[in-house]
Amino acid sequence: MESRILQLIAALRASGVRVSLAESAEAFSAVDLLGIQNREQFRLSLRATLVKDVKDLPTFDKLFPLFFGSGQPPIMGGNPSEELTPEEIQMLAEALRQFAENLRQRMERLMNGEPLTRSELEALAQLVGLNQSDNLDYQNWMTQRMMRAMAFPEVQKAMQELMEQLQQMGMSRERVEQIRETVRQNMQGMQEQLRQFAGERIAENLSERPRGEDIDSLMNRPFQALSDADKKLLQREVKRLAAALRTRIALRQKRMKSGQLDPKATIRANLKYHGVPMEIRHRDRIRKPKIVVICDVSTSMRFCSELMLSFLFALQGQVRKTHAFAFIDHLESISEDFHGTDADEAIQSVLWRMPSGHYNTDLGWSLNDFQNEYMDTLNSGTTLIVVGDGRNNYNDPRLDIFSAMARRAVRTIWLNPEPPSLWHGDSDMPKYAPLCSNVLKVGTLRELAAAVDTLMTE
Repeated sequence: MESRILQLIAALRASGVRVSLAESAEAFSAVDLLGIQNREQFRLSLRATLVKDVKDLPTFDKLFPLFFGSGQPPIMGGNPSEELTPEEIQMLAEALRQFAENLRQRMERLMNGEPLTRSELEALAQLVGLNQSDNLDYQNWMTQRMMRAMAFPEVQKAMQELMEQLQQMGMSRERVEQIRETVRQNMQGMQEQLRQFAGERIAENLSERPRGEDIDSLMNRPFQALSDADKKLLQREVKRLAAALRTRIALRQKRMKSGQLDPKATIRANLKYHGVPMEIRHRDRIRKPKIVVICDVSTSMRFCSELMLSFLFALQGQVRKTHAFAFIDHLESISEDFHGTDADEAIQSVLWRMPSGHYNTDLGWSLNDFQNEYMDTLNSGTTLIVVGDGRNNYNDPRLDIFSAMARRAVRTIWLNPEPPSLWHGDSDMPKYAPLCSNVLKVGTLRELAAAVDTLMTE
C-alpha cells in the first residue's frame, strides 16, 4: 500500500501538482490514523493532504482510481450457452464453424464472458506502445488501439452474421436476442477492462517518469504517447535533425555529381587518342528528387504529418520540386505554403485551415480529388509519398486511383506509424501496401528521421 501511495504522489507531481515532502508525510499520517478499510475515507484523507489548490482536484480524482481501483470491476454478461437447450447448443456450434479459427476463438471467448488474462494485457500493452505512454489524455485512444489489435471490429461484424445465421437455422427470435444482449454486455465488459488497464498503466508510467527526460528518450517514444510538452520539445528537435540531414544529403549529392560512367560518350571522346581512354565521360545524374507528398492531418496522424512537413520544408534545397497535399475528408494543395521562409508559420497555416475534430477521414475521396485536379504532378521522375495510417472508416479506398498514381511515379513510399499487426478493422493498408514500392513504419521521431534520410538517398 505504501508503494502505491508513493506512486500516486509521483504521478501527481509528474502531472504538475505540487506535493511537498511535508504533505507526503501528512498523507501517510492520515492513512495511519483513518486506515484503509473504508475506501471513501481513504480517498478523502489523501485528497485533503496532497491537494492544496482546487484546480488540482480533477487531476487527483482522475489518478486515484487508477492506482487504487474504482471499486467496480468490469461487468460481464455471463455465458449464454448455460441456458440453451442441447439442440440450440448444437445449432450454435454448427453456425460458428463457418468462421476462421482465430476469429471463432475470439467470438467464443466473448460469448463465454472470459476476461483477458494479465499476460494478454501485457502483450497488448507492448504491441500498441502503451508502456511508453504517460499522458492520461490518451487513455481512450490507447483503449481503441488495443481493441483494434484484438480485431474487435471484425468480431462485431462476425457476431452480427452469427445472429442472422442462427435465425435462419430456426432458433427463436427471443433466444437470439438473449445471446445478442449477453455478447454485447461481455464486449462492453472487455472494453472496460482494457480501458481500466490502459489508465492504470499510464498512471504507473507517470509515476516512473524521470524529471527532465532527455531528448533521446523522447525520440524513441511513440507519437500517440507524447504529452503536449513532449511535442513542443520534439518540434524544436526536428529542426536540428533537419539541419543535420540537409548537410549530409548536400554532401552526398556533391559526391555523386559526376554520375555514372557513359561508355559511348567515353569512346567518342577518346577516338583522337586511338581508343585509349584518356578522358572519362559520365552521364549527368540528377540526384535531387521530385516529390509529391500527401499527408493525413486528421487527429490521429496530425503530429506525425506536422513533423514530416517540417522535414520537407527544411530540405527544399535538396529537392527539385515538392508538391504537397493534406487531407482529412477532402484533399487540399498546400504547396503554396512552402514558398515562405518561416516553416513554423507555414505549417501552422495549413493546420489552421484544416483543424482537427470529429471528421470522417476519407482517403478514397481525397484520392478522387487528386485524380481530378493534380494527376499531372506525377511522372517518371517523381517519388510519391503518403503519410497516413490507412484508416478509411470503411469508405471506398479507391484502389484504382492509387494504383494509377503508383504506376505514374518512379516509386511510391508509404509512411505509417502503425505496425502491420494493427492493420485491422477500418485499415485499408493490406490493400494499399502491395501497390507501394515500400512501406516504412514511422511511429517515433527517430523512425521518421531515418525514413526521410532513406527517401532522399535512394
